[in-house]
Amino acid sequence: TQEPEEKKIALELLETEQAYVNRLYLLDQVFYTELMKEAKTGKTVPEEVVKMIFSNISSIYQFHAEFFLPELRKRMEDWNHNPRIGDVIQKLAPFLKMYGEYVKNFDKAVELITAWSEKSPPFQELIADIQRRKVSANLTLQHHMLEPVQRIPRYELLLKDYVRKLPPQSPDRGDAEKALEMIFMVAKHSNAAIAEMERLQNLWVVYQRLGLEDDIVDPSNELIKEGPIQKISTRNNSTSEKYLFLFNNMLLYCVPKVIQVGAEFQVHLRMDVEGMKVRELKDTEFPHTFLVSGKQRTLELQAR
Repeated sequence: TQEPEEKKIALELLETEQAYVNRLYLLDQVFYTELMKEAKTGKTVPEEVVKMIFSNISSIYQFHAEFFLPELRKRMEDWNHNPRIGDVIQKLAPFLKMYGEYVKNFDKAVELITAWSEKSPPFQELIADIQRRKVSANLTLQHHMLEPVQRIPRYELLLKDYVRKLPPQSPDRGDAEKALEMIFMVAKHSNAAIAEMERLQNLWVVYQRLGLEDDIVDPSNELIKEGPIQKISTRNNSTSEKYLFLFNNMLLYCVPKVIQVGAEFQVHLRMDVEGMKVRELKDTEFPHTFLVSGKQRTLELQAR
């Protein structure tokens, strides 16, 4: 007899979960454990670095190996009496928020592996040694580490397919649809976490370029635009090179530093966006000019 379509998908979920747990075992129990052991001897790499590379992989591994995989296996063995997986996936979904931390940390982890492989030959050698083993299947550590990043989208696809193939009267329909909604929310949560992290990283880089001035560093600011500008001096009819940073709440009028030690710019003036007016000027001598007037003062500027 032909297996029902939804059962085939549920079995595929179980098979991929088994393979995934093996991959997590390799990351946590082999790579992480052995690199940590070496780090403790103090010769290869600091323990902190190993922890930063693997983030919260141990929690992820334990959750899948000790809870989700056994639950799924139990379900599939009992499929003929109780054809459902939706409720098990509902239990899984909230725990997938753990992935936010791992996914956010992924780029940094890959950078650390590259940097320390150059800095510490024994570190590189140990990774190469594990990669040569049969359990690594000729793949690099970085390749294995990508697997958790791709797992949530994979659940989403399989579950979408499962819900699509369920007969309308299936006892699992309600649970499966709810589970899919939960997984979708977790995937969104994970993407939002990455976007927020990127925003903060970019913001931090801008603050460094500005010399980390106390009253400017604020994590809630949003950079809208930045770029070079000419300041027009009406007194001697000349222009000088300046630089603008426009945030959601302030405009920073800066001077590029000649000697770039530390900061790249010096903030000359900070204008509040609230109450600011911008007016275009029709100046034949200086095209593309405009006036920016705020509470603090008025500037005559020329764009490229």
